[in-house]
Amino acid sequence: MAKGKWEKWTEPDQLLILGAWARDGLTDEDIAHNIGISRSTLKEWKKKIPAISATLNTNKAIADIRVENALFKKAIGCTVKEKVISKIKNPDGTVTETERIVERELPPDTTAGIFWLKNRKPKDWRDKQEVELSGNVGMTDALKKARERVNEHRNSK
Repeated sequence: MAKGKWEKWTEPDQLLILGAWARDGLTDEDIAHNIGISRSTLKEWKKKIPAISATLNTNKAIADIRVENALFKKAIGCTVKEKVISKIKNPDGTVTETERIVERELPPDTTAGIFWLKNRKPKDWRDKQEVELSGNVGMTDALKKARERVNEHRNSK
């Protein structure tokens, strides 16, 4: 590969930027756009330049883990801390703001739980279950006996 634009992106500060973009959830297309190259060029860089590939893969994995953790917490319910700002109008007409942190319980989220289970245990939780049957269903003997009775009845007339 001819030396060029990619060299800049192997410097530590630039790798840090690439990693931050990947960790923030940007796609390869977004990252390529930010660099000023096509997605196919970024794909080639990732194949040929280990530092770029490792940086993007590691930081994308971090982003994926953060989302997985958030989905899990939402599925099972959790406690969150929220900043609450209160405004009080004073007798002299001024407004005083106070800030406090409160804890709030979030209940489990059914949709998040279903999504989690369908992806983590697809054999047990997917919408379409595949069941394979083998052997005789058991009607063969009953049909055979019924035919014999019909034939006996016809022959007895």
